Amino acid sequence: MELKRVVVTGLGALTPIGNTISEYWDGLKNGRSGCAPITYFDAEKFKTQFACELKNFDPLDHFDRKEARKLDRFAQYALVSSDQAIVDAGINLDEVDKFRVGVIWGAGIGGLETFQNEVINFAEGDGTPRFNPFFIPKMIADIAPGNISIKHGFMGPNYTTVSACASAANAMIDALNYIRLGHCDIIVTGGSEAAVTMAGIGGFNAMHALSTRNDDPQTASRPFDATRDGFVLGEGAGALILEEYEHAKARGAKIYAEVLGGGMSSDAYHMTAPHPDGIGVERVMLNCLRDAGMTPNQVDHINTHGTSTPLGDVAELKAITKVFGEHAKNININSTKSMTGHLLGAAGAIESIAAILAMEHGMVPPTINHTTVDENIDGSLNLTLNKAEKREIKVAMSNTFGFGGHNACVLFKKLDA
Repeated sequence: MELKRVVVTGLGALTPIGNTISEYWDGLKNGRSGCAPITYFDAEKFKTQFACELKNFDPLDHFDRKEARKLDRFAQYALVSSDQAIVDAGINLDEVDKFRVGVIWGAGIGGLETFQNEVINFAEGDGTPRFNPFFIPKMIADIAPGNISIKHGFMGPNYTTVSACASAANAMIDALNYIRLGHCDIIVTGGSEAAVTMAGIGGFNAMHALSTRNDDPQTASRPFDATRDGFVLGEGAGALILEEYEHAKARGAKIYAEVLGGGMSSDAYHMTAPHPDGIGVERVMLNCLRDAGMTPNQVDHINTHGTSTPLGDVAELKAITKVFGEHAKNININSTKSMTGHLLGAAGAIESIAAILAMEHGMVPPTINHTTVDENIDGSLNLTLNKAEKREIKVAMSNTFGFGGHNACVLFKKLDA
């Protein structure tokens, strides 16, 4: 059967550097750091005392008090960002066939704050099991797409993908395939995460994954820099409306980009560390290119996973050099995590959005906070260091990898009518 073409017709974002798409893009192109001391709890005794929190986000601007209490922050972020994307796409909810509109969402952890607080409350009590009746429905990762579908009446496929930091990218790939196989006309996809909590910071600290640069948090996320010492935890959400091309064209929708393909692979190596030679990462990019019917020489821009960890950054760039060969030197490579921090299960969504916006505006956002060359990284690669670069981008790739060895890669193309 002939596969349907799939396009992006709507975007929404809540990020540490902006709570709308326009604010997010402004932060990206200007190289703004979203990192600051933690405000959600007293982090004085934690090894890491900073994170990339959302700024100026008040749930009561979006929900009434009763509704807000029923939603963990990760679900609030999902609803707000998806509402932005639905409005941006200009979808008339009275005209679409809601049986052919789905929601496929990514979350690596889900309602961590809800789980943390309920367990603390129980532990501090007298042993009597007093739990909030919304404890479980607030916590479970699938509640985000569930709430989106309930709000809008979308009755197509509805579920959450959980693959750690690759979750949102896996959600987008599933959405792509449901549409191109003809099962849906529209899918709301993306991811959200809200792990800036005592349990989140403490847990990642215990495994030595986070930067501990408490003296200078704004520059703590420094992908590809020789002095990088771990990732910075971020929070927020990204939402994309994927739509069948003819369906979008028939309703006169604005089209940001075409989704050409997606790739997946596993490192099959270690619970948390990447394969040092980047074998799984190499394979996921090759799988993505093959799925998209594209050659390596056609890629102009790669938004890397680039978390600012000593092992991960080197392994990913090694894999890029293997896959793209000499052409790797012609690609604008960057890591927007240098600005947003690492949004875990939402990373693939906000970074795909960054790649799409780079294509739309003809500008590659910078990898900020780079001061010291790492001799283990090929100096001929253009890592778009510290300053945005103007460039026409016809094809852009977004990489995301998760604990457990999960690798996902998505390829976007400027639309050819």
